[in-house]
Amino acid sequence: MLSILLVDDDTSIRLLFPRLLTSRGFVISGTAENGAEAVNLYRSLPVKPDVVIMDHRMPIKNGIDATKEILQINKEAKIIFASADNSVEDLALSNGAISFLVKPFKFEDLVTSINKATLAVT
Repeated sequence: MLSILLVDDDTSIRLLFPRLLTSRGFVISGTAENGAEAVNLYRSLPVKPDVVIMDHRMPIKNGIDATKEILQINKEAKIIFASADNSVEDLALSNGAISFLVKPFKFEDLVTSINKATLAVT
């Protein structure tokens, strides 16, 4: 089963996505409500998640900065950006994100992105 770290400051997303993702067979390694929390959680996980789903606009630390730090911890990290701020798509991808989903998106598009990201791992 593939594991996922979900990073988003929107409480409803942090509550809904784990339910949807676990219903599809994914395991949630953890959730974080800002980039700083995400980096700390990622660092502390003994087994790194297969995929990180990262928002951009968050308090304390944004998704771009969190992505850079997570990739410093593990250059093999697979980070999918999921943000309503499509103006940062090129920036996210150039800083190591492997794909970018513009909110709102279809849940199936997220599942497809996760599966594509993990194909590169296996």
